Amino acid sequence: MAVAHSWPLASDPAHLSRLDNDDAALNTWVITWVAHIVPRQPLQLFNAPTFHPERNTLAYSEHMFVPAMMGMPLFWAGLSSVLVHNVLLLAGFALSGWAMFLLMARWSGSAWAGVVAGLIYAFNAHTLTRFPHLQAHHVEFFPLMLYSADRLIAERTRTMALVTAIALVLQALCSNYLLVFTGAALLAIVLVTASEWWPHRAMRYHWLQIIALAAIALGPFLWPYYQVNREYGLERSIEEVANYSAGWRDYLVTGGRLHYDWWSHRLFEGRTALFPGIAAVILAIVGVVTRIRDRRVRMAIAFGLVGFALSFGPQLPGYSLIHEYVPLVGGLRNAARWGWLPLASIAVLAGFGASCLEPSAKGSGASCLVPRASGSVPVLIAIVLVTVEAWRAPVGFTRFEALPRIYERIAAEENVVLVEFPLYSGERISENGPYVLANTRYLRPLVNGYSGLQPRSFERRAAVLTRFPDPTAVAELRSLGVTHVTVHLDAFRDRHGEPAVQAIDRVRELQLLGETGGIRLYRLK
Repeated sequence: MAVAHSWPLASDPAHLSRLDNDDAALNTWVITWVAHIVPRQPLQLFNAPTFHPERNTLAYSEHMFVPAMMGMPLFWAGLSSVLVHNVLLLAGFALSGWAMFLLMARWSGSAWAGVVAGLIYAFNAHTLTRFPHLQAHHVEFFPLMLYSADRLIAERTRTMALVTAIALVLQALCSNYLLVFTGAALLAIVLVTASEWWPHRAMRYHWLQIIALAAIALGPFLWPYYQVNREYGLERSIEEVANYSAGWRDYLVTGGRLHYDWWSHRLFEGRTALFPGIAAVILAIVGVVTRIRDRRVRMAIAFGLVGFALSFGPQLPGYSLIHEYVPLVGGLRNAARWGWLPLASIAVLAGFGASCLEPSAKGSGASCLVPRASGSVPVLIAIVLVTVEAWRAPVGFTRFEALPRIYERIAAEENVVLVEFPLYSGERISENGPYVLANTRYLRPLVNGYSGLQPRSFERRAAVLTRFPDPTAVAELRSLGVTHVTVHLDAFRDRHGEPAVQAIDRVRELQLLGETGGIRLYRLK
């Protein structure tokens, strides 16, 4: 299903991509850098090459540590960064669906119900409209956390407390957004089940142990974000969050072809796709009505409602206080992405609902309050319906052949500090995306950068460097320790004019090393 929903990606994963979106370029660079530096100099993980000479520049973005570690053997095998990114994308879909299948097959007693839940969880309106964002597809540890938390409440064992902490940490190391969402979901579960565990003193210690273990494991990854926040300010203004918050229309938006062609195209522009699907909602309602006494249904309802409410951002009374005082929440710009939690909730509840359509379902958690359907046809129909509603293949990928050959020469140079022109900043900073992608070939310091965060020092520096080849810009390059300069002639000419291109060759400090595909490489003498 991962191959089918992302088709034609699997037909040519080395060359198809979503690099038309610069976020995909950024994320490809992130996993390349993390997989490169961890086995060599793990303590330098956050001192990534971009935005030279700033420090902790990886903390300007999400580190995606776990997906990068999954990709490390592929890099060792010599696969290109784009190919590794695409393999990890397919793996994220497949592992997430598989994990939810295992959870709901166990909880509902029906393997077919597990299939329904896995399909809804992995292939929904949200995930299928976020192909450029690799981290959004690696949600495979969330079902494990749900499973272990449920067993912890039921059995009160130290082992399940440890497994819950491990699952929380692994999910958190996929994405900072998922760190916050998963933590909020676990808190909702703790509160909604308090009457079951509060009388047992050991359980209180188990929850504290989970918090302590997670803090110890995540501390080294969160500290650089704290340092960057203290220096530059990672918090988003409440006004900015309001612009990226959900409205009721977001929960009607989907890229699925059936609904998009019918009505969703009228709502799609500028919104986050959060439509769960008609079949999924009906199955979820059946799951709630028939299994409301089940603790696990109440758990799913709880974290789903939390995510739904918070997805509206400042429109929710009290959100501004949460934004200001709850750690990490202030760094979340796109509050609408809280809507992932209700989609995960619906996947669980729909799995319970689907189990009532499967006559062979059995097990301690498989009892329904309504008569089961006869035969497997209804659940097979449910599988077809949730797939058809989500379907948006073939996906519009772009063609990627290879990085320009000039970067091979840069990779062969020693002690490189590179700047690429034209240099972009401010509202156009995403146009540095191709430079960041090219950095995967040589992974040396690069003055350019792309991220959701733009340090003020970078903006001041860019204001001077955009005058290149003016002497003041050349002097700034010297002060930064720049050794090499590339000029993308067409883009530079479009932005600064032909006289600026001709002026470059009159700069005595620049030695032309070569030109390939309209890109000139200079050494700064």
